[in-house]
Amino acid sequence: MDLFEYQARDLFEKHGVPVLQGIVATTPEEAKAAAEKIGGVTVVKAQVKVGGRGKAGGVKVAKTPEEAYQYAQQILGMDIKGHTVHRVMIAQGADIAEEYYFSLLLDRANRSYLAMCSVEGGMDIETLAAERPEALAKVEVNPQEGITPAKAAEIVEAAGFAADLREDVAAVLVKLGEVYRQEDATLVEVNPLVRTGDGQILALDGKVSLDDNADFRQPEHEALVDKSAENPLEAKAKAHDLNYVKLDGQVGIVGNGAGLVMSTLDVVAYAGERHGNVKPANFLDIGGGASAEVMAAGLDIILNDEQVKSVFVNVFGGITSCDAVATGIVKALEILGDKATKPLVVRLDGNNVEEGRRILSEANHPLVHQAATMDSGADKAAELAHTA
Repeated sequence: MDLFEYQARDLFEKHGVPVLQGIVATTPEEAKAAAEKIGGVTVVKAQVKVGGRGKAGGVKVAKTPEEAYQYAQQILGMDIKGHTVHRVMIAQGADIAEEYYFSLLLDRANRSYLAMCSVEGGMDIETLAAERPEALAKVEVNPQEGITPAKAAEIVEAAGFAADLREDVAAVLVKLGEVYRQEDATLVEVNPLVRTGDGQILALDGKVSLDDNADFRQPEHEALVDKSAENPLEAKAKAHDLNYVKLDGQVGIVGNGAGLVMSTLDVVAYAGERHGNVKPANFLDIGGGASAEVMAAGLDIILNDEQVKSVFVNVFGGITSCDAVATGIVKALEILGDKATKPLVVRLDGNNVEEGRRILSEANHPLVHQAATMDSGADKAAELAHTA
C-alpha cells in the first residue's frame, strides 16, 4: 500500500524523524485556517499517490493565508497524471540551504535492503541515476540489522556528505531505518532531505510503501487505507482473503495458483482477438483450497462486475482434487442461486479429473460449459462474452 505524503509525514514524526508541521485540508477554507494556525510562509501540496506534482502545478508556496486559500482552490479537483486531488497538505515553509536524497527499499534480487543516497536531491532521481550514476551512492543493508549507526555512517560517507554534516544526517537515516523496519515498509524515500539555514536536517517530503503481507501484525495500518479510491470488488475479495485484481475486460477468470492464472490471462487475451477483441476482466487466484465457500466467494465477486459477460474457471487438481473442485463449483452455484446469471466455462485437469468432470455432467447446470483444454476453454469463454 502506497501512502499519501501526509501519512508518510505522520509516520516519520511517530518515529522521531525531524519534520515540519503539516495539516491536511479538503476545502480552501480549511487550507486558509491551517495556514493561519501554522503561521508564516506555507506550502500548499496536492496529496496524490504519484510523482511530478510540482511540475503539474500541484505544489505552491503561499506567503499569506489568503494565498493558501487561492492555491487550494486551484489545486483541489486538479487532475495529476490521472489522479484527482481530493485533499492538500498545508506544510510549514522551510529556509532551505541544501537538498539531498535518501531512500531505503527492498532489493528482492539480492534478498536484502538497498539504501540510496545523494547530496544532490530535489530532482527526479531517475534522471540523476541515468545521467550521473556516480552521484548516487548505493549501499546494501542487512535486513536483520537494519540501518545501524555504523551503517548510516557508511551511507553518508559513500554519498559524499561534508564531514561536518555526516553525524547529523546519519542520525536521521537511523530514524528512517526504524520507520522501514518497524512499519514493515518496502520503500521509504525522502526527496528532498534538506539542511536549513540554521543547520537543521529535515525530511520535507516523504514517500512510503507498506507491505500488505504484514497487515496481520500492523492492525493500525487499516486506518491508512484510502477507502474512497479502493475498488469495491478488490476490497470485497480482500475481506475473503482472495488474491484478486480488477482488470478492464469482459471474461472473468478463476484459477488456482498465480502461475496458472497468469497463463490463463494470456490465453484468454489471445482467444479474445478472434472474438471481438474481448479481454480478461480480472486476476483471481483462489489458492489451493477450492471449497464451495471459497468458490462461491470468488464467483460472487466476479459476477458482480458489470463488465463481465462470461467466466472461465481454469483449475488444475493437485493437493485439492478435481472432484472436490467440481463439487465446490456445483455447491457454489447453489449458494449463489439467482445471482449466477452468466455462463461459466470450466476446464478441469489433474488429480481425479474424470470424477470431477462426471460430477459437473451429472449436475447439468444450464450455465456450465465444460472444456477439455485450456485453449478450447478460453476460446469458448471469449465467444460467449462476445455474443452476450
